[in-house]
Amino acid sequence: MAVKDECMSKIKQETKPWIKQFGRLGYFAFGGVFILLGILACMTAAGAGGAKDSSGAFQTLSRMPYGSILLLLIGVGLIGYVIWMVLSALKDTEGYGTSRRGLSRRTGNFFSAAVYASIAWNALRFVFGQGTGGTSEQTWSAYVLAQPFGQWLTGVTGAVFILFAIVQFVKGVRAAFMKEFNTSKMNKQMICIAKNTGRAGHIARAIIFSAIGYFLIKTAITADPDDTRGFDGALAELAQQPHGKMILCILAFGLILYGMYAIMKGIYQHMAWEK
Repeated sequence: MAVKDECMSKIKQETKPWIKQFGRLGYFAFGGVFILLGILACMTAAGAGGAKDSSGAFQTLSRMPYGSILLLLIGVGLIGYVIWMVLSALKDTEGYGTSRRGLSRRTGNFFSAAVYASIAWNALRFVFGQGTGGTSEQTWSAYVLAQPFGQWLTGVTGAVFILFAIVQFVKGVRAAFMKEFNTSKMNKQMICIAKNTGRAGHIARAIIFSAIGYFLIKTAITADPDDTRGFDGALAELAQQPHGKMILCILAFGLILYGMYAIMKGIYQHMAWEK
């Protein structure tokens, strides 16, 4: 038994630097992506008057100078974060544990991985010239709708997005995310910045994910995959609403703040196996 414990301790000691480094780099990339998405939302708001197509903001960005480079950075950065989310869910690298609440958080990381993998793919397909025609969200929703109980499954997925949005909103208002920070290594100014950027960012994300959930439920009701919107499509739709430019500019600022929060999380977050 003592030999087994010693071996496990050795494995953790050997794995610890790699896990921590990858996790922190994942959050840095994730934060940078959200700053880019915030800039993208600003660009969508600026071009809202002429952007009537449903292809979303990624297609608009792909047509702009250096747009493909930005889309490549968004896609690759999100892939790194997706890998980290999967590691977190499987290996419990963020130390949630095996309680009911901990398992729920780890399952939520799988959901986050799926969501951001979809956004990454949607960005990268424009980089490699596969972005013409219907969006990937519309293609997948058409496939799901064609299956038995497809409308129900689409509706449930939309409800999950809205539930996730509510959790994000409450988490932002209550600043519950501060429990994930190692505040002993932060001064008062850093704590204040993390709390304020996190609040604004979580609320902005909640609004966008609730919009995606709404469009999925609408798709389930109408059985029309053209009603489906992904992250960038939701931004484009929001821009078309009354006062859409102003709303989107506020959301863009929130996304940029969320990116700053994610970078700070990469620096100061509690990591599993950390002394």
